[in-house]
Amino acid sequence: MRLLGLLLLLTAGTASAGEFVLLATGARMRVDRHEIDGTHVRLYNSTGYIEMPVSYVTGFEAEEPAPVIAAPPPPPPEPPPPPAPSPLELADAAAEKYRLPPLLVRSVMAAESGFLADAVSPKGAIGLMQLMPATAQLLGVDPYDPAQNVDGGVRYLRDLLIRYDWSPTPALAAYNAGPGAVDKYHSVPPYRETIDYVNRIEKAWKAAEASSGQ
Repeated sequence: MRLLGLLLLLTAGTASAGEFVLLATGARMRVDRHEIDGTHVRLYNSTGYIEMPVSYVTGFEAEEPAPVIAAPPPPPPEPPPPPAPSPLELADAAAEKYRLPPLLVRSVMAAESGFLADAVSPKGAIGLMQLMPATAQLLGVDPYDPAQNVDGGVRYLRDLLIRYDWSPTPALAAYNAGPGAVDKYHSVPPYRETIDYVNRIEKAWKAAEASSGQ
C-alpha cells in the first residue's frame, strides 16, 4: 500500500524543474527533475541522471524559487552646490561683519576692481578689493579666494578707519597709497592717483546713499 501510494503521488511523466528528492534514508537531494518508469525513478541534474528503485524515495518537494531581491533604489542625486556669492553679497556680508557702511564698501570695491574677482593691477594687486600679496599675507587670507579677499580687504579698511579716528578720507587715502604716505603728509598725499581715488569713492558713496535714501 505504501508503494502504491507513492506511485500515485509520483505521476508518470516529467515534473517541473527544480525540486528536492526525499530519500528513505532521511537524506534530501536536489535535482532538476524526475521521471517514473515502472518501479524505478530517474533523477536528472545538469550532468545526467541517476536511477533508483521507487521504494528508495519517500517523496518530492518543489524547490522554492529564490526570493527576488529588488535592486536598491539609486541614491538621490547630490544637490547642486549653492551658487557662489555675488561681489555685492560678499561686500555686504563683510561690511556687516566689520560694522562698516555697506555702500562705502561697495564703492571701494567698485573703485578697486570693478567687482571683478580676477582683476590684477599692473602693480600686482589681486582680486575684488585689490590686495597686494604682502598685505594679504599680513591679513592671513588667500587673495585669490574671493570671499577671503573681500573679508581681508574690508578688515583692512576697518583698521584704517580706526587708525584715523573713523575719518573716511585719510582711511581711503591710506588704502590706496599706504598709511605711511598719509602719516607723512598728515592727510591725503599729493598724488594725483590717490586724490582721484578718494574723490571717486566719496562721490560714488554719497550718490549711492542719496539714491537709497540713507
